[in-house]
Amino acid sequence: MNDQPTVSAKMFYSISEVAQMLELPETLLRYWEKEFPQMCPKKGARGVRRYTKENIETIRAIKDLVKGRGLKIAAAREVLKQNKEGVPRPVEALQRLRAVRAELVAMRDALGDM
Repeated sequence: MNDQPTVSAKMFYSISEVAQMLELPETLLRYWEKEFPQMCPKKGARGVRRYTKENIETIRAIKDLVKGRGLKIAAAREVLKQNKEGVPRPVEALQRLRAVRAELVAMRDALGDM
């Protein structure tokens, strides 16, 4: 039921893999890296970004805040800053709530047809 692509068992992912996985342009990932201190991929000797699973979950949360909820960068940065425990939990809860809402709307529509 989860429409989000899953992260495999790799330890590190390239920027192109992350961009493809999350359907975001690489340039946007680089921009967000400057705007969100929580998004800090490791960089190799040649400056090649290596993203961890945690980085990817942070990016998912940023994507949800900025693209999904329509928050401005500063507001999204503040939401992430206030979330000291990490970002995956709110994103997962929001996904579950959206699924429950869709199910309730379907039930309401079915009852309305009676």
